[in-house]
Amino acid sequence: MAKHSIKEKKREAHDVDDSGGRQPNPVDVHVGIRIRMRRSLLGISQEKLAEAVNLTFQQIQKYERGTNRVSASRLYQFSKILDVPVSYFFEKFSESGDGRMLGYTGLSDNDQEQIIDDDRLHSKETLELVRAYYAVTDAKSRRELLKTIKSMADILQAGK
Repeated sequence: MAKHSIKEKKREAHDVDDSGGRQPNPVDVHVGIRIRMRRSLLGISQEKLAEAVNLTFQQIQKYERGTNRVSASRLYQFSKILDVPVSYFFEKFSESGDGRMLGYTGLSDNDQEQIIDDDRLHSKETLELVRAYYAVTDAKSRRELLKTIKSMADILQAGK
């Protein structure tokens, strides 16, 4: 097994862009996106999450952008507060190491279509929609709601 110098290890921790500036590691960015998604889905503000782990909301922002790396103990704290296993933060990460997230599946209770990784998935509006959808506790009502939304989308698409 080859030994790596400290400089090489630092280079692995951050990607270097063409201008020599450091870019966040794709894994750190992915973990940050997953923290933000789960926090938003639960309706927890950055301030409340920061308070729960005794940090400032600015530090939470840095974690969510991938600017600062989340330590193992901090990730464990987040998993408890956000009620997910630690592995949740790494789910859907591309094994190719290119930082792209794998496709997500739709909300359908039936055969699910693949959704392309898209900024819309991470928008506040999408998270609010998902939160409202799951607030409907009756599964039959949720299916009817989904059917109605799909029907509206089909009508709007046909009108274009």
